[in-house]
Amino acid sequence: MGEARIVYDRRGRGSPLVLLHGLGHRRQAWRPVLRMLEAEHDVVVPDLPGFGESQAPGAGERYDIAWLVDAVERFCDRLGLRRPHLAGNSLGGAIALELAARDAAASVTAFSPVGFTVGAENLGNRLLALGARAASRVPEHLRVAAADTPLMRRAARRVLRGTPGGCDHRDVRFDAAALAAGSPFVRLASEVARYSFAAHVDCPVTVGWGECDRVLTPRAAHRVAERIAHARLVRLPGCGHVPMADRPALVAAVVAETARSGERPATRS
Repeated sequence: MGEARIVYDRRGRGSPLVLLHGLGHRRQAWRPVLRMLEAEHDVVVPDLPGFGESQAPGAGERYDIAWLVDAVERFCDRLGLRRPHLAGNSLGGAIALELAARDAAASVTAFSPVGFTVGAENLGNRLLALGARAASRVPEHLRVAAADTPLMRRAARRVLRGTPGGCDHRDVRFDAAALAAGSPFVRLASEVARYSFAAHVDCPVTVGWGECDRVLTPRAAHRVAERIAHARLVRLPGCGHVPMADRPALVAAVVAETARSGERPATRS
């Protein structure tokens, strides 16, 4: 398998901080918090392979969470980032925690990470996987038309935002192209629904959960404490599954505080 080509943005100076987006998103998800973090950090924001401008492995090649963890670790190595601070949302949070289990992170801030829901708590992930498979069988022109209807826009706002009625969220919608047969989203959705985090982590960890998260229930946060005893749990009022869009200043403050608690000499090479 060839090396994954990962497209990324880089800005700021200071200790390295890598920001990892969630399933079906792209690096621009972190745009609202960048200016607040770049004053203290060398901020690196990649598109995970298969999303944004970074390509996924070909059909039939391995493509799962463990593969993504390997790809991000190699990406950090290529940039000379030794044990950077990591922050991730949803799938990105799980990748960050798995890297920390390899002693490849100085600190981790994970927002609504996958891997901590069980039983009924995991309903959102399971429905997402089932919906992705079903939608992938719908003709493209119908998927595109459906995604742009008022009903589906309201559904997208309700699923992804903490305050779905906010005027700044009117353009939120599901990405019809992401639901094409064989797309990275469809390939990974079932894997994400099955995934459970069970590794050991030593570095400072903060897990933030939006109080209005409708994808992964905030009730799962208590399981973080069971599996990562030293983790700091932070509730995020007014936030949904993508808190960077709802309360960027709060998200940036949580990331910065966690990074300060895990500071070690780690610089741009």
